[in-house]
Amino acid sequence: MNNQEHILQCSFCGKTKKQVNKLLSGQDDVYICDLCVELSHGILTREDKQKTLEQRRKRLRDIYATPTPREIHEYLNQYIVGQERAKKSISVAVYNHCKRIFNATRVPVQKSNVLLLGPTGVGKTLFAQTLARFLDVPFVITDATTITESGYAGEDAEVLIHKLFQNSDYDVVKTEIGIIYVDEIDKKAKRNDLVSLSRDVSGEGVQQSLLKLMEGTTLKVPNKKGANPEEVVIDTSNILFIVGGAFVGIENVVMQRLGKSKIGFKEAGGKVEQNWEDNLETQDLVKYGLIPEFLGRLPSVNILHELNKEDLKKVLTEPKNSLLKQYQALFELDNVDLEFNIRGIDAIVDIAIEQDLGARGLRKIIDNALIDVQYELPELAAKGVKKIVVSEETIRHGRKPHMIKGSIN
Repeated sequence: MNNQEHILQCSFCGKTKKQVNKLLSGQDDVYICDLCVELSHGILTREDKQKTLEQRRKRLRDIYATPTPREIHEYLNQYIVGQERAKKSISVAVYNHCKRIFNATRVPVQKSNVLLLGPTGVGKTLFAQTLARFLDVPFVITDATTITESGYAGEDAEVLIHKLFQNSDYDVVKTEIGIIYVDEIDKKAKRNDLVSLSRDVSGEGVQQSLLKLMEGTTLKVPNKKGANPEEVVIDTSNILFIVGGAFVGIENVVMQRLGKSKIGFKEAGGKVEQNWEDNLETQDLVKYGLIPEFLGRLPSVNILHELNKEDLKKVLTEPKNSLLKQYQALFELDNVDLEFNIRGIDAIVDIAIEQDLGARGLRKIIDNALIDVQYELPELAAKGVKKIVVSEETIRHGRKPHMIKGSIN
């Protein structure tokens, strides 16, 4: 009997019982060793993963159509003023991102994550929100300053995936093609002598945490709320990351590299003109404090320009959901027409420029000017007010706007 045990061997690889940890017997004297079981499991798992991937791609193709760069650009134009170069670049990046998700490629293609540089109020958040709305995918926005290294107090970067899962109504496939926007990433740059702003010492650790998600990993997240929710696995490989920041002082980094007297820099009244942007390179962002590996996962780098007076006037009036149109729609619900005359619009823009608020500050200016009118609006409508005209005096000095009673033709 002992001699017979010694000659028992795996029917697939030929290894004897002494050469393996376990030898399992089957019918008709067929045996398989633990090594062949593990190998077979690996082959089946890879085949299952490939089958699952193709099934997901098919479902995505059934739900979504890949938009062309022109279609993306035209949609962005409806909501975003100016920033033409950035709109075109981001349209191409998103187009390539969609093609990569919905189709198998002959060679691995890097994900087109996006970095947006620009001061407050130029539309960084609006870009991300508009893209998510156009693509009809779940969207999460967060501030980099709220993210901490794993193990420290604060919000772990991986929590972003769970939030995205919640915003997709717990749909795994939709979650895996969602968009995450991380603002103020420059506040998580490493401390740098060239830039005077104080930075979080854990900045590199936070960049590393985000890098893991951007590169593509799998995470287990709770499927539903509750005391003991079951978990599902989310693959982050196809989640589009858009990160933004003001990067105050980045021009000084570029200037030091090139030299102040080099082409591309002019001084007017002691203020450096903005054409440093044409000379921005990856090494400048590394010098600023972003780690090379993190930047390597952000192939689409876009600079958003500060909005001038004409741009801000267009922001107020031209987009499909412009601020003035939003206020007018709210007043219409009380059967009151709202009008801003030219000098009133100029006053809103001038205050935004004077206070360095950018487009983000426009709403605050209008709210401050109209808070009393909005409070009294139901009573005014009941008294027969049909039209309210907002002028410079209302915006700058808080005077009551002109009110017109009776029918409006």
